[in-house]
Amino acid sequence: MQIYYLPDQRMVEAELVSTLLDASLEAGIPHTHVCGGNARCSTCRVMILEGQEYCAPRTPAEQELATQLGFEPSVRLACQTAIAQHGKIALRRLSLDAEDMALFFDQASGRVTSRLLGQEKSVAILFADIRGFTAFSEALPPYDVIYVLNRYFQRMVQVINRHGGTINVYMGDGFMALFGVENPDRAVERAVHAGVEMLATVEDLNPSLEMLYQRRLEIGIGIHFGGTVIGTIGDPKSPKMTAIGDAVNLASRIEAANKKLGTNLLISEDAYQETRAQVIVNAQFNVQLPGKSGEYCLYEIRDVIPCPAYDAALLAKRVISPAKQVAPSRPWLIALWKTIQKFFGHHE
Repeated sequence: MQIYYLPDQRMVEAELVSTLLDASLEAGIPHTHVCGGNARCSTCRVMILEGQEYCAPRTPAEQELATQLGFEPSVRLACQTAIAQHGKIALRRLSLDAEDMALFFDQASGRVTSRLLGQEKSVAILFADIRGFTAFSEALPPYDVIYVLNRYFQRMVQVINRHGGTINVYMGDGFMALFGVENPDRAVERAVHAGVEMLATVEDLNPSLEMLYQRRLEIGIGIHFGGTVIGTIGDPKSPKMTAIGDAVNLASRIEAANKKLGTNLLISEDAYQETRAQVIVNAQFNVQLPGKSGEYCLYEIRDVIPCPAYDAALLAKRVISPAKQVAPSRPWLIALWKTIQKFFGHHE
């Protein structure tokens, strides 16, 4: 079996049953395949110029991706296209720029990690957004807006980190946090605990905002559990981790549903099934979400049931900074210290 590659202008001998990608890699042809050859991306696509009759029909996985991306019959996924008969196939690789070549050689040599290429993981996704922040920001001087946002985000980061999550995307006055990227253990439970604590933290922050600006903050939180592709994007010198997939879009829609339903913390059915023994549900809704077909069951979470094992695990991971270890000895000084901490956003 012969395969002729363009633009390489190389003829390769290949075995029956092997895939076009197998033939490329065995011959040392730089053939991009960022998902590892599992039909989870389209970067290994080729155009069959001759000998399509010697190729096996599309696999179900290839057909799904071909339908999604609108492939012509001549465009095939090399990782899924098996050589079915003896003959000659001529093809052109379609991912060919300098970055593709560099990525291939880095992947082949092991210099690039799976995190850079993308990994499929089921994670808990938390979206949070400040309600009515446009009106809030228009009523304050810009420097004060930045001051309030910094106080808010500082506290939210502390909560998210305390429960083993990571804020990876900031969007104006909102953000997305992921739980379970490094440690999948109880990821959804940790996300819900974080959500409940976030609401309490905002309530603790509001008295000082009312004193300074006669205004309060209110946030909406949406949590979903589902499959994503975790990868890094942006400047290669300082890449940022992010999650891509329908689960991310759904979590964002769930957060936005709070405004319509008059709630503050909503979780999806998938998230609920992971935490049903640990959460206290205030209400259940069947709603349509923008950009989604059908109805989705959402749960408003009022609180979480205390779990000693969970609390002990958090305490074991908590790092106490030197500043937090200092405590005044006199009762009146302790009270003053706590007041100062609360006012400046450093309370426990």
